[in-house]
Amino acid sequence: MNPSFPATRMRRLRRHDWSRKLVAEHALSVSDFIWPIFVIEGTKRREPVASMPGVDRISPDMVAAEAESAAKLGIPVIALFPYTDASLKTADGREALNEDNLVCRALRGIKRAVPEVGVLCDVALDPYTSHGHDGVIVGDDVANDETVEILVKQALLQAEAGCDIIAPSDMMDGRIGAIRDALEKNGFTNTLIMAYAAKYASAFYGPFRDAVGSAKALTGDKRTYQMDPANGDEALREVALDIAEGADMVMVKPGMPYLDIVRRVKDAFHMPTFAYQVSGEYSMIMAAVERGWLDRDRAILESLIAFRRAGASGILTYFAPAAARLLHPH
Repeated sequence: MNPSFPATRMRRLRRHDWSRKLVAEHALSVSDFIWPIFVIEGTKRREPVASMPGVDRISPDMVAAEAESAAKLGIPVIALFPYTDASLKTADGREALNEDNLVCRALRGIKRAVPEVGVLCDVALDPYTSHGHDGVIVGDDVANDETVEILVKQALLQAEAGCDIIAPSDMMDGRIGAIRDALEKNGFTNTLIMAYAAKYASAFYGPFRDAVGSAKALTGDKRTYQMDPANGDEALREVALDIAEGADMVMVKPGMPYLDIVRRVKDAFHMPTFAYQVSGEYSMIMAAVERGWLDRDRAILESLIAFRRAGASGILTYFAPAAARLLHPH
């Protein structure tokens, strides 16, 4: 085939709204979204995250109402992240193993009020450690195997509280297999694991670290365990290992700067592949919107369809409620 003008006019199919819809290659649905929520101590408390316009930290008693809102909008899954009080942070992150910590209380509240909404729980120690790292430090290193032992206990605690999707974000080697083995042995055979399989040491996490209170605590950086942004082939090795160890779903993080990785992972493994539109991506768009440089609604939907075009099965996004309302305005 050798199409040429004027026999071929590419603009014919773009002329009408109905024809554009008819030939659209990808679609965005509310069912593609996972909505991250930040939880803070207190009662009837709502506190804005300064670096994330429009995003609040909310107390556990208010999370169930947000879950009910998500259900009405058609958002299938909520992800919980805690803002842990500094007085509870320790070098070993022991608050992560407290059955009454913020995540567990919020989780139980959601399951009582809206059991049909799925809940994803982050498995990592950085919201709980006094040094801000995802694991325990031995000498001058974040210790892999010692950390994995704690993460297994954290995952089991969350599963017991009703978590539907265990999502290890720590990037320790071998943690997916250890968690899967523990879940199986303890009767949680149907608990899903979404592995943060290709998580990069990114500058785009800054507002998130403000939101969970780890930014000021963090000493050094996370490049000894999170991936180098220069590497792509390495991501495929990481994903392959997590799948072999028992992950049901895999994730690429951050999102838009790594759409090439999303596509490569999807093409290589044909697994449910998710992407996290991280805090820095959200805040950049919102900052430009506040200055009148971007059209908010169009920017939100365009950024999200990019994930679907790249092959993502779904997207963790702080825009989930806004995008849901844009997709279904009535």
